[in-house]
This record gives sequence, structure tokens and C-alpha cells, in this order.
Amino acid sequence: MKISELTANDVLRFLRLDGTEGDVSPFVLLEAAKSYIRGVTGLPEAEMDEHGDLTVAALVLCADMYENRLTTVEAGHKNMAVDTILGLHRVNLV
Repeated sequence: MKISELTANDVLRFLRLDGTEGDVSPFVLLEAAKSYIRGVTGLPEAEMDEHGDLTVAALVLCADMYENRLTTVEAGHKNMAVDTILGLHRVNLV
């Protein structure tokens, strides 16, 4: 599945939610995850579809954003799988 094909319903299924939570919009999580991926990798949205593993990274980021909704995080560790995937596709080597 391409990252552009991800929908809010895909996010809900990945998070195992039924859509009645009402406190977090899966659409907002998905757009934030895509924006984060664009910012970290420097890839334009059109090129993100060329890398299927970015779809997994987007879903994991959505889960992380859902589970850590506070402004402080107990363990400030990055998800190594996501960090590795994004690093593989980084074009803005600044």
C-alpha cells in the first residue's frame, strides 16, 4: 500500500479503535505523520509513494502520536524502526 492510499479508517484499524473515541481525529494524526515524514526525509509527497516502508512508518507514527498525547514524554526515545526507515529515504542531509 502506498502512503497516499492511507485513510483515516486505516489509522483507526491500526490503532484498534472503533471511531467512537471522539478525542483524536485519525485524519489529523495521519496528516501530522505525513508532514513529519516529509520534514525528516525531505521527500516531496509524490516521491513518498515510491517507498512502501514509509506507509508502515506513518502508521507507527500515528500510533505513537495517539498513545503519547501529553506535552511531556517519560522516555524520550525515538522508535528505532521508524527512525531507520526515515533515515533510509532522507534526501535533506543537513
